Amino acid sequence: MKLLKKKVALDKKTTSFEEEYYIASQWQLMWRKFKKHKLALGSIAVLVILYLGGIFCEFIAPYDLEARQIKYIYAPPQRIHFFDEKGFHIHPFVYGIKRRIDMETLQKIYSEERTKKYPIHFFTHGKKYKMWSLFPMDIHLFGAKDGGVIFLLGTDRMGRDMFSRIVYGARISLSIGLVGVFLSLVIGLTLGGISGYLGGAVDNILQRVIEVLRSFPTIPLWMALSAAVPPQWPPLRVYFGITVILSFIGWTGLARVVRGKLLALREEDYAMAAKIAGCKDTRIIGRHLLPGFLSYIIVSMTLSIPGMILGETSLSFLGLGLRPPITSWGVLLKEAQNVRTVALHPWLMLPVLFVIITVLAFNFLGDGLRDAADPYK
Repeated sequence: MKLLKKKVALDKKTTSFEEEYYIASQWQLMWRKFKKHKLALGSIAVLVILYLGGIFCEFIAPYDLEARQIKYIYAPPQRIHFFDEKGFHIHPFVYGIKRRIDMETLQKIYSEERTKKYPIHFFTHGKKYKMWSLFPMDIHLFGAKDGGVIFLLGTDRMGRDMFSRIVYGARISLSIGLVGVFLSLVIGLTLGGISGYLGGAVDNILQRVIEVLRSFPTIPLWMALSAAVPPQWPPLRVYFGITVILSFIGWTGLARVVRGKLLALREEDYAMAAKIAGCKDTRIIGRHLLPGFLSYIIVSMTLSIPGMILGETSLSFLGLGLRPPITSWGVLLKEAQNVRTVALHPWLMLPVLFVIITVLAFNFLGDGLRDAADPYK
């Protein structure tokens, strides 16, 4: 009798699950499939941390963007300690930095000064700043007490903290990808929708324009367009100028995807019914056709953001993109162009690690969304 009851309960549970599956919406099915992609879920966590770091960079960075420590030019990354000669300490600390000059090579050599210990405190008071240029504050996420310094990722040729500069650079590099993809999305959806829905001569003209744009090599075209940006422009205008340049080519791929989908969907019954009912073409495209493959548009956007970030990094590295005082990961990497400098101070290449992590996270997220976009697979 117990076995029979268990079997009946199991059958009811299975039937209930099947009913929920068949009546679930497209987004519910996508979420169920996406939750199984552990790498994509982990990528979301990584991207959230990176974007939060960029949003609250003034709070997270222990030093100001342009704060210079002349005594510690090209200082290597410091080690965080929990143990000393007395044993384990709950509060982490760093040792002082001792500098000497090699009289043969005239190179600065840094070492730990074990006689000086500086505890690391969280939510500590430091130099004043304005959060988002609006709210005056002086609280930083962490900092060394008792007059000590902390350089988690070393310093550059001017004694500026690399960790602080990388965190500040995240705001520009990560936001330029989102803004660039948004512009590409608007252009791609508009022109791709017009081309696929209207067809005929309009379709032929737009497709020839897309083919011409796609025939140009991407990097040389970006270099030519960015070289046209006037050097006297203020930083904010240069930022938006580079964003528009990155969007100039990015919309063509999305426009072709939208065109192909609309060519297949515009003959469907619901589209024809809307047209017979007197709906305008723009309403048919926006309310009836585009939502039919919205999941593919989201996937395309996710996979396009890494290309935008790499484009900005490449242009800034070559000196044709963003320029100081704007700080991005590409601008930081420009200081690592000299092979000798990189050989002596390898921590100057650390911004490329953040670029790699961001690009991989977006690609893994895009793979998860692409698999989830077909929940019946």
